[in-house]
Amino acid sequence: MTESPRVVILGGHGKIALLAAPKLKAKGFAVDALIRNPEHASDVEAASANPVLLDIERAGMDELAAVFDGAKAIVFSAGAGGGDPRRTNAVDFEAATRAIRAARQSGVKRFVMVSYARALVDADNLDPAHSFYPYARAKHDADEALRDSDLDYTILGPGALTLGPATGKVDVADESGKIDGSDLASSDTSRENVAEAIALVIDKGLLIRQTANFFDGQTPMEEAWS
Repeated sequence: MTESPRVVILGGHGKIALLAAPKLKAKGFAVDALIRNPEHASDVEAASANPVLLDIERAGMDELAAVFDGAKAIVFSAGAGGGDPRRTNAVDFEAATRAIRAARQSGVKRFVMVSYARALVDADNLDPAHSFYPYARAKHDADEALRDSDLDYTILGPGALTLGPATGKVDVADESGKIDGSDLASSDTSRENVAEAIALVIDKGLLIRQTANFFDGQTPMEEAWS
């Protein structure tokens, strides 16, 4: 019996990861979800994924590469959650860039990064004293490291994340998180739409070496990104 192609998700107990895992499973993928707290294993299993205990903040590149070996794709949807600049840099930049190098070492070409819509511009526009700056800097620099790699990356840049249901429809924003040069009254993106996007781009091979900033909108994802 042929094994299902495998996707490895970093940040496996995050809200987006728990929504993405069953969508990937429905498309025929097996999912390994990396978690640092063993108490989260049951939640991951309930989401149709295999929990793998590995703290990405402390794991070395060789440890990550061993987990990645043979995978179809890597998804980085981990995050420190803000608040602590040191830990934000450790997870959102350092762990992310280690994962990029580990993917190259293990020979996995496909890498999907969950970022946010203004990641390209906020680091240059915000005062470094602003409380959001450490996160903006970390995400910007991790995204740039991925763009500079030779991986078949996709960077997904949602807007303000919500708990709303997936619509499977988006409005595509530009590199500064605007549409037609204007800020929208609402730039929300449901976490479940981000999960839909992860499963879609991996399954269909969309947005290779591209960044896609998007909000909940009117255009079916596959139409918007094909």
